[in-house]
Amino acid sequence: MKTRKLGNSDLEITPIGFGAWAIGGGDYAFGWGPQDDAESIAAMEHAVDSGINWIDTAPVYGLGHSETIVAQALQNLGSSRRPYVFTKCSLVWDESREVTHNLKSASIRREAEESLSRLGTDVIDLYQIHWARFSPELPDDDVEEGWQTLVDLKKEGKLRNIGVSNFNVAQLERASAIEVPTSLQPPYSAMRRDIEKEILPYCEKNNIGTIVYSPMQSGLLSGKMTRERIAAFPHDDFRSRSAEYKEPKLTASLELADRFADIGSRHGLSAAEVAIAWTLRLPSVTAAIVGIRNAKQVDGIIGAGSFRLSDTELAEIEGQIGAAAKV
Repeated sequence: MKTRKLGNSDLEITPIGFGAWAIGGGDYAFGWGPQDDAESIAAMEHAVDSGINWIDTAPVYGLGHSETIVAQALQNLGSSRRPYVFTKCSLVWDESREVTHNLKSASIRREAEESLSRLGTDVIDLYQIHWARFSPELPDDDVEEGWQTLVDLKKEGKLRNIGVSNFNVAQLERASAIEVPTSLQPPYSAMRRDIEKEILPYCEKNNIGTIVYSPMQSGLLSGKMTRERIAAFPHDDFRSRSAEYKEPKLTASLELADRFADIGSRHGLSAAEVAIAWTLRLPSVTAAIVGIRNAKQVDGIIGAGSFRLSDTELAEIEGQIGAAAKV
């Protein structure tokens, strides 16, 4: 895979990154159900050996567990094979495991120190504000305070680069008045395209790298999802409660996944690889975060890093998306 420069940083990253959300396991509000830690570590090692050079995690993934497992993989990989590590701040939890939002300086500093400790490192390659606000009901008055704290931590040498996730253009402009973010991490898939209108053009114009997440719509476009599998989701898999996994979106997504599978079969690729490659077709998208839970899954997505869809195939996909939009 050819690497791409991430925004205004000196990071050269592969177009696919290892998403470590699911390896946090279940038993919290945003969990993906039970996860075997040994499989998670093996998956990260295989991903790096397959060419992926960055891992994206966050403290809230498993309430610290994902970062801890990432650290174990880093130790196994050693300095010669060490990938870049990206993590986040602003979502915190209490003793009852209730997740809340905090952009206050003292809270972010505490989170940064805890992430450094869990990851077993002295510096984080990319540190991101996870959300400017956790829900529409919460004010985003603390954007400037939170972002200034990241700027200060960078100056102190604890962070190499700083970015944001889930910011809109107005919030990006507020942050940029202090320092232009290295990157933005928004959701993006063939079933969720709202960032194409304003956010992607803004980031491209201002040299802000874009790392998209959920390119397979939380697995719906992977070609591996079935109604039977969805019905059997464990209670602590957030997807069992997600509107994306309910009708009418469910049928439209599964039909689009079938289209991806058809196209993939022509190239010896999976539906997942086509779904990811679709998000990477735009020059304004630097890279995609791909959630991986075991080593075998790496082999089913790695081709997306170099595959490019033809104009005919893109038109074919647009037609299917158009049909889904009418649902």
